[in-house]
Amino acid sequence: MSQLEKNLYKRVAVSPSKQSPKSGKTYRGFSTVNSNHQGFALYDFELIKQDLVNHFHIKQGEKLSDPTFGTILWFLLYEQFTPEIEQAIIDDVVKIINYDPRITAENVTVESYDRGIIVECIVTYLKYNISENLRFRFDQANSLVL
Repeated sequence: MSQLEKNLYKRVAVSPSKQSPKSGKTYRGFSTVNSNHQGFALYDFELIKQDLVNHFHIKQGEKLSDPTFGTILWFLLYEQFTPEIEQAIIDDVVKIINYDPRITAENVTVESYDRGIIVECIVTYLKYNISENLRFRFDQANSLVL
């Protein structure tokens, strides 16, 4: 290595970035689904909810690398609503919500109506120790509505 190449490292100066990282936001992501936000960025609660909705949109068996991933709810929409079906839905919802390490499910209730299933549950965001009541409507015609 020549003397000129050795001195090159001494002459190169790297200035610090003028952009400061966003503070106070633990979870960062983006979504192109919701047009109510300014831009595509999602943070914390909104990101966790969108991840949960995405998980509920996947039918069990659709993910090639993990056939047990996803929900069975889409297969049960047209079944007769019996206590066994209700318990299977509750177990599936609890499994899906608890799959995400950022949240936990509490008090899951299931109701049937003429065109689908309504799932209501209390979700606790573990890092913040905040609980929120979420209501999902699995409809035969309109897909999933939060």
